[in-house]
Amino acid sequence: MLWVLVLHICALLLWCAALLYLPVLVAGLHARRADMDESLALRRPFNTLERFVFTHLATPAALVAIMSGTLVFVLNRSVDAWLMVKLTLVVGLVVCHTLVGLLVLRAEMPDVASARMGLWCGVLEVVLSVLMLGILWVVLSKSSVAWLS
Repeated sequence: MLWVLVLHICALLLWCAALLYLPVLVAGLHARRADMDESLALRRPFNTLERFVFTHLATPAALVAIMSGTLVFVLNRSVDAWLMVKLTLVVGLVVCHTLVGLLVLRAEMPDVASARMGLWCGVLEVVLSVLMLGILWVVLSKSSVAWLS
């Protein structure tokens, strides 16, 4: 049981780190695109670091975190109010994961305005940070918060 919890925490850390880093990578893509040769950008439009981090790090870590978290939930057989709050925040994290994927796809389009992309990256960073801090707060204070019980 303990190894499943360790797996859940490690996968969650990798998922959250990748989600926080991806908007920064997307915002930096526009700065690199100005210096990049047009022919190179047209030959390899989908071979970007942003796509690699999203498809090979963030998404598998998200799947492992969700599956191992579900296994911890099933093995503990506990349904508490703090867990429902945490799962609600995790749903928000999954929605943000989808939005980051859309942001990566949008950034690969050649006609994207960089000012709007930077704004969306900043908004997504703030929302992700609030969700992650909320999850951390609920998990660490689950036994001492009276309003959750």
